[in-house]
Amino acid sequence: MTTLSAAILLFLIMDPLGNIPIFLSVLKDLSPKRRNLIVIREMLIALAVLMVFLFAGKFILAALHLRQESMTIAGGIVLFLIGVRMIFPPVEGGIFGATPGTEPFIVPLAIPSVAGPSTMAALMLLAQDHPERTVDWSIALTAAWFATSVILFCSTGLYRLLGASVLTAFERLMGMLLVALSVQMILDGVIVALKA
Repeated sequence: MTTLSAAILLFLIMDPLGNIPIFLSVLKDLSPKRRNLIVIREMLIALAVLMVFLFAGKFILAALHLRQESMTIAGGIVLFLIGVRMIFPPVEGGIFGATPGTEPFIVPLAIPSVAGPSTMAALMLLAQDHPERTVDWSIALTAAWFATSVILFCSTGLYRLLGASVLTAFERLMGMLLVALSVQMILDGVIVALKA
């Protein structure tokens, strides 16, 4: 996997367009200036958490005695489910509601909206598959995080400009791409397992 394809994969998993409604609903009662500061803070926290998983992921896998192909298949299944959920979202608004009158901190914006389990699993897989390319994965993560941050920072304007229906269409398209990537991950894992 190239650095660019890893960055695209991580960007799709972070799902910035799908996270716009969550960010808007959690931050709607705050002033625009405070909202921007919170988005910056939460995105920096998310990046720090993801970097920890990138660099410590191989040690976590070693401690759990997990084989590479089992993690590849499991990661593919998780990504597949995320992609399907992006294509067919739940009817209800979600589980990320904040307590009225409070300011969000770490949950739900940094974790799990941006630094979710699927992103952490993907980083651990990348580090496990090619530990010698940690710098490449760091670049890919930073690029995906930066693109996600820009979109979420401009979320209010994007929502007004594009509208809910266009954002939903983009999210579903991203879901389709993620499903295709996840199927490829599962096939790669199965092929390696059959050869072993």
